[in-house]
Amino acid sequence: MFRQDRTNPSTAVSNWRGRHDASKGWPSTAVSSWLNGGLFGAAAFTAAAGYFGGGQAASDVTTVDKFLFSDDSRTTLSTGLSAGRRMLAGMASAVAGYFGGGRETATTYVTTVDRFLFSDDSRTTLGTGLSAATNQLAAMASTVAGYFGGGSVAGSGVATVDRFLFSDDSRTTLGTGLSAVAMNPTGMASSVAGYFGGGSSGGTLVATVDRFLFSNDSRTTLGTGLSTARWTMGGMASSVAGYFAGGFVDGVGAVSTVDRFLFSNDSRTTLGTGLSAAARELAGMASSDAGYLGGGAGPVATVDRFLFSDDSRTTLGTGLSAATKTPAAMAFKGA
Repeated sequence: MFRQDRTNPSTAVSNWRGRHDASKGWPSTAVSSWLNGGLFGAAAFTAAAGYFGGGQAASDVTTVDKFLFSDDSRTTLSTGLSAGRRMLAGMASAVAGYFGGGRETATTYVTTVDRFLFSDDSRTTLGTGLSAATNQLAAMASTVAGYFGGGSVAGSGVATVDRFLFSDDSRTTLGTGLSAVAMNPTGMASSVAGYFGGGSSGGTLVATVDRFLFSNDSRTTLGTGLSTARWTMGGMASSVAGYFAGGFVDGVGAVSTVDRFLFSNDSRTTLGTGLSAAARELAGMASSDAGYLGGGAGPVATVDRFLFSDDSRTTLGTGLSAATKTPAAMAFKGA
């Protein structure tokens, strides 16, 4: 163990190495390997953070904003999406985040999936994208795979769910998709199941919430859906509950409603404190302690943080780097 006055492992090892002769069986390369890839490996020092990517500002953007969960500070990545696009979806593994689908112009839908490695925020575009060029889709993830579901293909709603295995980024289209076609649904997940909620099905807004069990990808439609049929919401989840926030309701417009679904029994509660303002076309992601909902029609740059311990809301002093609607979001919760 290191003494209390040596709280920085890198400094402690450097000092120790300076007092030992490499000729006595401690080559510097061995120490470097241990420091960088062993107990104090690079992944262990990757800061937990959330990412908002793409969307539409004055035009479709490639921007990816990174929010450090330790202090909610924002930086904009030097490498953004491979192309500017809106109405995309985001999800994440333990080592990388993915932004998939969307459209680059009013008529150009894409299959593109961009992967951002959390260790250095570098971007790779997957060789295998979505099974069809899709926008207005949703995403969620288990620890093993990510799922892109629903959306619009060539202007028509679909029920398709594509699964990407994180070990090799291979894609499989599930035999069982959503219970109905859905444009602009929203996704979130627990440790054992993923949920797709709301959307527009055949021109009608729905309150449906479909649950996919990760162990076998089977689908169940919850007996209790959203409090109001709506689409273009933001989704986020803690370890005990998932949240569907905001969205558009026919005859009402944008709403500030936040519905919470308890994972233990899938019961729904509508929070007494909703978004700081009615919002649609927003995105959501979460740390271990709080959920973040950002962007939206207007467009706006607002980011609201909900503390999971009591569902209290704070609006961040620093929002997105630009007012943006229809972004996507994903998060790295830490090693």
